[in-house]
Amino acid sequence: MTSKVTIRALRADDRPEWAELWHDYLEFYETSLPDAIYDTTFARLIGDDPQDFSCFVAEQDGHLVGLTHYLFHRHAWTQDNTCYLQDLYARPETRGTGVGRALIEAVYAAADVQGSGSVYWMTQEFNHTARKLYDRIGKQTPFIRYQR
Repeated sequence: MTSKVTIRALRADDRPEWAELWHDYLEFYETSLPDAIYDTTFARLIGDDPQDFSCFVAEQDGHLVGLTHYLFHRHAWTQDNTCYLQDLYARPETRGTGVGRALIEAVYAAADVQGSGSVYWMTQEFNHTARKLYDRIGKQTPFIRYQR
């Protein structure tokens, strides 16, 4: 029997399981990164610079089953910061159980505490499973992303 999922901030001792989750997330998007990026990203996630990303993890039965990385930044159209949810991942066996929703809602709550009314994220068009959740808890915008 599995226990309830707990959402909490990332801790230094989460490094091995966080790395495994992030690796699986990146693999889903057909991406790999060198170890140095893992080291830098993790150091930023557990640091105290408000300009760096933060991380919530989902823990169940003593193991991490999901993560989300998010960042507050200024926006030219408002005095308040906005929140960018960059990465969201739940282990495949936990999908459909509320892990993703709980992680997003934790970011929503963090944004509320920061006085940020806006949280946004992107996904790839083919990510149909995640989009079913996103369509229920967010609003799809008409913006198209460009990149250099």
